[in-house]
Amino acid sequence: MFIMDSLRVLIASALLYASLLPEGDCITGGKEAVAHSRWYMASLQLQGKHECGAFLISNQWLMTAAHCFKDNPTFKVVLGAHSLSQAEDTKQTFDIAAVYKHPAFNQEDFDNDIALVKLNQAVTESDAVKPLDYQRAGGSDPKEGDTVDTAGWGSNFIGKRPDTLHEVTVDVIERYLCGRSDYYGAKFTSNMICAARPRMDTCDGDSGGPLLYKGIAVGITSNGAKRCGSKKKPGLYTIISHYDAWITSTMTQ
Repeated sequence: MFIMDSLRVLIASALLYASLLPEGDCITGGKEAVAHSRWYMASLQLQGKHECGAFLISNQWLMTAAHCFKDNPTFKVVLGAHSLSQAEDTKQTFDIAAVYKHPAFNQEDFDNDIALVKLNQAVTESDAVKPLDYQRAGGSDPKEGDTVDTAGWGSNFIGKRPDTLHEVTVDVIERYLCGRSDYYGAKFTSNMICAARPRMDTCDGDSGGPLLYKGIAVGITSNGAKRCGSKKKPGLYTIISHYDAWITSTMTQ
């Protein structure tokens, strides 16, 4: 009898937890994007499985997170996708010609978490595949309280990944908060933005995607809490404008 009562309590708790999840159950509190409305998004795939996001910044270059390449995986790049599993005539698939991780990338605190990926050939631009502008040095990066948005094929609170691209709108959080010891402490560096809303966040699988401010990529999805959407562990994003010189020199070498 005790076992049955305990089981009922567990089931009821699970149902209550599920009912409290925000609408749009993936990318943690987001919603499904309009198909192909984020024409710059790329899926980095290993043996047909999505692992990380990236975004197109020229006809042959992607920007993403350096930590996606920590084990030197042999990714395929899929552009023009909305559904990961369904056949779509907008999809274009590429091999990677070269990966350039920032030389100062730190695996311990994810500082300088930025990488550039050169495709084996140029993309065919279309309504579903086009480059995204990114912030250069001297540009207007978002400030505390500003609204930013991002997208990806990452997980929700309970680890479920979507088949279709999801998006979420969040707010930039005060730097002093993210640098507090009960948030990230010293692991929150000057090269990072932290952003979230209550129970709205990026999650596992969203790494490498762009953080947009007024339609410009200003950040790269980098790191966060093990349980996405945690109040004191908002999403962390690499500030792109800090790497303008390195990006230019890498792409023109």
